[in-house]
Amino acid sequence: MKTYKIKVNGKEYVVEVEEVSAGTMPSTPQTAPSPVGASATRIEAPLQGNVLTVRTPVGTQVKRGQVLLILEAMKLENEIVAPADGIVTSVHVKDGQVVDSGTLLMTIETK
Repeated sequence: MKTYKIKVNGKEYVVEVEEVSAGTMPSTPQTAPSPVGASATRIEAPLQGNVLTVRTPVGTQVKRGQVLLILEAMKLENEIVAPADGIVTSVHVKDGQVVDSGTLLMTIETK
């Protein structure tokens, strides 16, 4: 595993990159097709923390205020909720993953 420091839009991030052997498929985010006439809503981490539980896999119909995932920060569990009704179209994190503030967690298609 190699560690790199990168800068995106003036903000620095430290990332670890794992080299995979030939024939090994790297994990990719889950995605689902978008409904016609819908718009994407990005759900980003409001603070740095550890993803405890992703409660809504791809394809889940969600209502405004429904808990999407639990993010632990400073020993407090923070509920990340849906800002609007929609369908989860992509999940970019998994249980146990550490994320920085602003990290894309998932995308919801809203009408």
